[in-house]
Amino acid sequence: MSEKTKSENLEILASDVRACRLCIEKPQKKPLPHMPRPVLQVSATARLCICGQAPGTRVHKSGRPFTDPSGDRLRDWMGIGENVFYDAGRLAIVPMGFCFPGLDAKGGDLPPRPECRNTWHDRLFAAMPQLELILVIGQYAQAYHLGAARRKTLTETVTGWRDYFEASPQPGKPVVLPLPHPSWRNNAWLKKNPWFESELLPVLRREVARLV
Repeated sequence: MSEKTKSENLEILASDVRACRLCIEKPQKKPLPHMPRPVLQVSATARLCICGQAPGTRVHKSGRPFTDPSGDRLRDWMGIGENVFYDAGRLAIVPMGFCFPGLDAKGGDLPPRPECRNTWHDRLFAAMPQLELILVIGQYAQAYHLGAARRKTLTETVTGWRDYFEASPQPGKPVVLPLPHPSWRNNAWLKKNPWFESELLPVLRREVARLV
């Protein structure tokens, strides 16, 4: 398959994702409480991918990934600005849920919609074999990309980041680096785990600079 064919197939697939209405037309649980607005960023040339949870209210309004304080912190962690972050040719963004899932009774975001993972994720990643590194943010992304290798808690998984990052990658599979969510709600976690800033972030920034 030529590089051009790969790109065309990915473009068609991404267009299908953006037009997806499964969560209201054929939902696997209670329908999405608002009109879908799938958000993703993909290309056949990006070597780095971010896989997080799902868009929040601000991203749902903007239609662009990480247009919120979490995005500001994530870009700071990565050591890049918006010009690189939103360059699809260099950076892919594939959240576990493409649409804002709605809020729970306490005002927090609901889990990512299952329709996204079950319908689209395997196909999207198969269409981007050029990916070399995937940043997996939060428990849902870690469950998908790490499978049985994921540890019992997010903290244990992120603490063991070297085991995933330094492991010999499977042929044709990208390296996976687990991260906590960059939400400001995780300030306490970051204070309790200073090794994240001193040990993991330098590696993250080095790899981002190499790949983008």
